[in-house]
Amino acid sequence: MNYRHEFHAGNFADVVKHVTLSRIIAHLRAKPGAFRVIDTHAGAGLYDLAGPQASRTNEWRDGIARLLGADLTTEVRELLSPYLDAVAAYNPAGTLTLTRYPGSPMLVRAWLRPADRLIACELEPAAAAALAANLTGRRAKALTIDGWTAASAYVPPKERRGLVLIDPPFEAADDFTQLAAALNEAWRKWATGIYLLWYPIKDRLGPDALAKRLAKLRIGKILRAEVLVTRPTDPSRLNGCGLIIVNPPWKLEAELAVLLPALVACLQQGSGSFRLEWLARES
Repeated sequence: MNYRHEFHAGNFADVVKHVTLSRIIAHLRAKPGAFRVIDTHAGAGLYDLAGPQASRTNEWRDGIARLLGADLTTEVRELLSPYLDAVAAYNPAGTLTLTRYPGSPMLVRAWLRPADRLIACELEPAAAAALAANLTGRRAKALTIDGWTAASAYVPPKERRGLVLIDPPFEAADDFTQLAAALNEAWRKWATGIYLLWYPIKDRLGPDALAKRLAKLRIGKILRAEVLVTRPTDPSRLNGCGLIIVNPPWKLEAELAVLLPALVACLQQGSGSFRLEWLARES
């Protein structure tokens, strides 16, 4: 896929991923105990939408820009408010103009309480340097380390509560296989943690093979959420994206049942659709 995120920042896949991330963090914040977030493939952290890369593709105009201009119900807007407020905080106050888009580490940092912590990992040199410059402060730490190694290297955290976000660039042919293997290794060390895995949908082969692998791992609670902005008839393009949520907060399924159809209505580029189902569910 050769996914250089500066070309794609703020696109529909970012919106779907970050909206879900915001709801998970909201549920973690609802309890007083501290939590930790481990972002395994963090990227640069902050992206210039007027820069040469984002301007070349303008994918954000069919992503976050559409969401900001959408006619949303009160319920949907309330669920989106932590995400939209965080995005707004990185842009000029009092205007609807977007100049920057925050990646997952900058969004998470905006939602941390004083006792909460973030570890953000990035190996690519330029992105790692940008991440270190963007992610300052005592509550967050940027590490130059391979994300696949990081997925299990920092669990369980001392806080005993938290989230592992695994969002690889899908540059290698075996990334779907690695995604399942990384989850399995981390979950065996920290079975009570929340895991959020992102994957692209160009066709059904990779996503459906991933689902079959996950079903064999005997992990108790796995929720799958997918958004297609168009039918996956052209495997050369990004037609949608999916999320695997292990140990989802108990209200998350109901929230996604409200959010996903609203996101499809806003972001679709033809015949959009969504899927929300349990791949594994403890009785």
